[in-house]
Amino acid sequence: MERLLVVDGHSAIFALEELGEMHQGPTRHLARIELIRRLRDLGDRSGWKVVVVFDGRRTERAFEGGSEDGILVVYSKGTETADTVVERIAARFSEKGDEVRVASNDRMVLTTALAFGATGMRVEALERWIEGEREIGH
Repeated sequence: MERLLVVDGHSAIFALEELGEMHQGPTRHLARIELIRRLRDLGDRSGWKVVVVFDGRRTERAFEGGSEDGILVVYSKGTETADTVVERIAARFSEKGDEVRVASNDRMVLTTALAFGATGMRVEALERWIEGEREIGH
């Protein structure tokens, strides 16, 4: 059984003040990079596999990273939302019997994830988890 943390990327960026400010104007890509760094660190310390999902604009779904990078970054296709991808991942891995935790501030995403057997958490709880793991790790 695996433990999988699935993060709604833009929900996390907009919920975390520092990243939300970074996401303004020409530095918007830095917010995504910083979120990915924090989640990679959490995965490295906690033993959870981490997937972060962002809205994409391409005709095909895009992926970055993977198990060797400590985090999988998924960009939805232009015809689907990141929310749909998060929900689909939660359903697929929960069905396999894996422990799945979804982090989002979108109530519908959390409700759907719970219906599929995952647990849900708001981004503020994720931030506390990241900070707690950082303190434990150092």
